[in-house]
Order: sequence, then C-alpha cells, then structure tokens
Amino acid sequence: MQISDPFRRLELKVPIFQAPIGSVASPELAAATSNAGGLGHLACTWRSLEQLQQLFAKMNVLTKRPWGANFVLNFPIEERLLLTLEHGVRAISFFWRNGERYVPAIHATGAIAIQVIGSIAEARRAAEAGFDLIVAQGCDAGGHVRSDLGTMSLVPEVVDAVTPIPVLAAGGITDRRGVAAAVALGAAGVWVGTRFLAAEEADIHPHYQERILGASGNDTFYSELFDIGWPNASLRALRNRTTEEWLAAGGPKAPSRPGEGDFVAQRPDGSTIPRYSFSAPTRGMTGDIEAMALYAGQAVGLVKKRQPAASIVSELAAGFDSNHRSGA
Repeated sequence: MQISDPFRRLELKVPIFQAPIGSVASPELAAATSNAGGLGHLACTWRSLEQLQQLFAKMNVLTKRPWGANFVLNFPIEERLLLTLEHGVRAISFFWRNGERYVPAIHATGAIAIQVIGSIAEARRAAEAGFDLIVAQGCDAGGHVRSDLGTMSLVPEVVDAVTPIPVLAAGGITDRRGVAAAVALGAAGVWVGTRFLAAEEADIHPHYQERILGASGNDTFYSELFDIGWPNASLRALRNRTTEEWLAAGGPKAPSRPGEGDFVAQRPDGSTIPRYSFSAPTRGMTGDIEAMALYAGQAVGLVKKRQPAASIVSELAAGFDSNHRSGA
C-alpha cells in the first residue's frame, strides 16, 4: 500500500495522528509524536491568543517536523485560526461542525485541511468542500463523540463514500490490532486519543492517568453529563463519583443534579472548576480529581502502561504493513 499525497506533504513516516485530547495534549506530547514520524496535535479552541503564541514558540523549539492544530466549531475560532495560519502550522483540523468555509484559507497557506465527522452525510459534505483528510470517528471514542455508529460500521461506509480522499479511523484504536483492523476497513491512517493519555509527555493528572491504566471498556460511560462549558454534546468518560451519584439520584437534569454548583478542583492559576465541567484534569490541578471528567474510549482496557509517545507510535506502527511506511 502506497502512502497518499497528504501524508507525504506532512512528511509522515507512518500515518498515526495523535488526537487533540484537549488540554492534556501538551506541546511535549505533540512534538514527541511528530518527531517519532506521526503527527502530533494541539487543541487550540480554548486558549487565548497569548497562550497560543507561547505554545507555537515552544513547538518550534521542540520539533522541526509538521504538527497539527485543532478547532471545535461550537466556539469562536476566527482569530485563533488566523494566528495559527500566520505561524505556518501545517495541518488544521475541525470538529463538531463542518469547517468548509475555512478550507480556501487553509489551502492558501499550503496547509492540510482535516475534518472530523460522525456520519456518512457529514463525510460527503466534507469531501465536497475539498478537505484533504477525513476522520471517521465512531462512538467507541473517548472524549466528545460525534457519531451514533461504531467505528467498525462507520469507517468502511465513509471510505466507500469519499474515495479517493484518505480516511483516518478514530475510536477504539489503542494497539497494533486496532490499526490493522482500521486498515482492513479501508482506512489510510488512524487518529488515536486514549492511548496517548498514557504517554509520559501528556499533561495529565497522575490520578487520571492511573484510572486510565486500571480501567476496562465496561468502565466507560456515554452521556452529556459534563456539560458546563460545552452544553448539549455527547461524550464518553470513565465512571466516577460524579457519574455514580448522578445515576443513583435517577439522572436528574441541571440544575438539580447532585452537587450542582460545587467547585471540585482548582487550576494552578487559582481558577476553580465546577462539578460537571467539561475540563479534564491536568498536572498541577488540586482538589477532588476523581469527580472531574475522566475522558476515555471503549478500548481503554488495552492501555496498560505509561511510556514515551515515541514508543506508542512505534507499537501502533506495527499494525501497518511495511509498504505503508513511506520509506521508513
């Protein structure tokens, strides 16, 4: 299998994309993934312009290889996207809504445009809009989830619908077997989040990482529960004190949920995090970390060890045949 043109333009050795796992996706993680021959990603939607400037400067020190910036289109992103393009970021991805209006500006800078989708109709619209890569995210995925279909059902139908545009499979892929399965379904590459939660470079709170390493797929919970800051959005996270108390109370709606209005944790800058916030626990946070949103996909039970991002890329790469590795 020959590696496709968007992958060549991104100088990939293997088409493994580290998903933009919110604030857990540190510059160190993204750079390490890119340096290992995949594509690292930063989540850029909720950072200030000043924070993005600092992140981009740090990325320029940590890697000379291409990396990506992700934007969630439920939120205002225009100024952030413009700044990102001005800094020459080589891959721009969009989630939750269609980013077709931004494709011409992205292509004008020579960057790759990527759309994450959760349905066949969304995939066709992305293809018509001229996206270079389409990410088919099944409901197996952790974090915020776009699809009602599982990855096994969604990916091959998307591949058939948008050929010859390369499709990345997302959701439930944490080891070489998942990668091999994605390739068998017709995917040209993979988009992986949960496995990178166990990376040494991830900006993840130790308690959250320990929960990831000790969890099974049965421990994940699909809901819209952690909705403060991002309402009406389905997500998959680990069951924890917040989910269990809410279920025990009969699943009431806001503002009548157990502990509604409580602040459960604090960031290093002193800002507080309410129960039911969509924020994930990062290093330096203090408080009741177990009560926060602990995002994880259904394949979390296959994540058993903490290791460098480069080792994760190498292990995932074993799922591709040697002809798929762009001369690596």
